[in-house]
Amino acid sequence: MSDATRAEVAIVACAELFRGDGEIVASPMGLIPQFGAKLARQTFEPDLLLSDGEAFLLTPQSDTAGNDKIIEGWQPFKKMLDVIVPHGTRHVVMGASQIDRFGNQNISAIGDHSRPTRQLLGVRGAPGNTVNHRTSYWVPRHSTRVFVDTVDVVSGVGYDNAQKAGPAASKFHDVHRVVTNLGVFDFASPDHSMRIVSLHPGVTLQDVTENTAFAVDDSDVTETRTPTIEELHLIRDVLDPKCLRDREVRL
Repeated sequence: MSDATRAEVAIVACAELFRGDGEIVASPMGLIPQFGAKLARQTFEPDLLLSDGEAFLLTPQSDTAGNDKIIEGWQPFKKMLDVIVPHGTRHVVMGASQIDRFGNQNISAIGDHSRPTRQLLGVRGAPGNTVNHRTSYWVPRHSTRVFVDTVDVVSGVGYDNAQKAGPAASKFHDVHRVVTNLGVFDFASPDHSMRIVSLHPGVTLQDVTENTAFAVDDSDVTETRTPTIEELHLIRDVLDPKCLRDREVRL
């Protein structure tokens, strides 16, 4: 039996987001997605390109000696916007203050649009990301405050709104998966509404339904795989020896 923690299972689930991506730019936002992308790069996706978020492509940390900043290439912001983003060669993992059944994401504001009760980040790059290349989401605390029936502001475009907007929005639209502290979800149902792909070990369907404001397809649920011995070594001894992961996902 694996002794992996929930945070370590979540890191592997985030790594699995990139399986099959090949030589594209990964843009994981947030601690757990960053560990996941590095884990994927160091195990089953060796061609994945990782940016420092500014102007360089870097080799991920490869050992505890600190060889974590080997520059592989130059990728200025203009090149990212002109070449990478509009041509589908990127997979971004964003957070979500709200997300609905069709994958519409809100990171902009909470409440009525004319008088919001909470001002958040603004839509940032979410509209462009979701209509131009693959996008996934990471939610560290799965709750009815996040998984809502309807988002207050559409920042990242979901399947229903991409279809309404026509080919310009739907041609490259690809909301891939949502990983949370409870499980993994996708939109592969006939109407592109959210379904459960897998529950993390120890999580029940009731845990998900009680923390989700809309009905989720649970017709084909599996258990999220646990880390291999090699992956646990990389997570615990190489990528996150300070256990920062446990601050974000607690069990």
